[in-house]
Amino acid sequence: MPEHDPGVVSAAAIAAAAEGFTGVIPPSPLHRNDRLSAAHELDVWLKREDLNAVRSYKGRGAYNLLSGLEPERRARGVVCASAGNHGQGVAFACASLGIGARVYLPRTTPRQKRDRVAALGGRHVQIVVEGDTYDDAAAAARADAEASGRTLVPAFDDPRTIAGQGTVVKEVIEQLGRAPDVLVVPVGGGGLLAGSLAWLRETHPEVLVIGAEPLGAASMALALEHGGPVPLEQVDPFVDGAAVRQVGRHTFAVAADRRPRLVAVPEGRICVEMLDLYQSDGIISEPAGALASAALGLELGLSPGATVVCVLSGGNNDVSRYAEIVERALVFEGRKHYFLVEFPQEPGALRRFIDDVLGEDDDITLFEYVKRNNRETGPALVGIELGVPENLDAMLKRMETVPHRIERVPPDSPLFTFLV
Repeated sequence: MPEHDPGVVSAAAIAAAAEGFTGVIPPSPLHRNDRLSAAHELDVWLKREDLNAVRSYKGRGAYNLLSGLEPERRARGVVCASAGNHGQGVAFACASLGIGARVYLPRTTPRQKRDRVAALGGRHVQIVVEGDTYDDAAAAARADAEASGRTLVPAFDDPRTIAGQGTVVKEVIEQLGRAPDVLVVPVGGGGLLAGSLAWLRETHPEVLVIGAEPLGAASMALALEHGGPVPLEQVDPFVDGAAVRQVGRHTFAVAADRRPRLVAVPEGRICVEMLDLYQSDGIISEPAGALASAALGLELGLSPGATVVCVLSGGNNDVSRYAEIVERALVFEGRKHYFLVEFPQEPGALRRFIDDVLGEDDDITLFEYVKRNNRETGPALVGIELGVPENLDAMLKRMETVPHRIERVPPDSPLFTFLV
């Protein structure tokens, strides 16, 4: 069968994968979410892949691939690259099957995910930190496999991996008792998307499949636009579980055949959804895990009351990242803004600025002199958090009346990347 054949993954292969890890990977829960249902006038369900042992769906594909290896390949060991979750899936599968592995992780992988790989794999897994992106780590893993003879375990671009990931939607339909109207899945390299499309193509082709990509890493949309996998020029690594520079040939082939609807979700919206999941629903989600439900905040044009299943793909979030998540959410909602302000070097200057510019519910969250000198004025970077986004226009008008020279730092400014 040609490498690019869209039929390379079948419903039968997905059913066999589900049968193969019976008793090892139990079905993850499917929960109705009242908050999302009410907010979007839909019947929204969350497929809770964050609640299995690996805290993501990645163990499914890894176990399906590794369990089918011949004895001599098992003895030689395996190697993989991962942004974190695939490494955990491989570690879990290797520990379950007694296979040795080397797991390559980029430096951007959160510490929490590194520690989980080590905990799940135990003595079976060696961690190697290599490169700044997933693609850097993937290149190192390929070189290792060629040099050592170990089996390379792809994160997404292998029919066995795709078949394992496809078991997610198979479970959804069994748990729901029927096919949903819409399935929303996060998209990085496309393994979960391809597996879902492969199962639904043969069983429920009427289901609308929406693939949610991070705005800063929309590699599947680029591939479909160009007629094949091509690398993104730039990748925002924030959504680390889905920040893939180039999708795979197998995953692209399935997507090109079925043509799912793809949407690009701004990273700030993902952060807002992560905080809502935590504060309203008590769910700890990683950025990629919140991709699907965050997409509901876009203009999707779904029929009111439609049954929508969003795959919450992972819960491996490092608590140290929440400060950045809150910051990105505030900026996206229009509540956090930054300004360069030239202050007179005299007592009371900051107090007068606060009295003349800030509203009753507004607050300064950052004040830092950019340069100190003996001149009569000194520039400072000022971060302001508004009580509500609607306060901005009034505050900008008040700024026009004060003697300070003020320059707003827009979110698309290169300087902004040092703040968020």
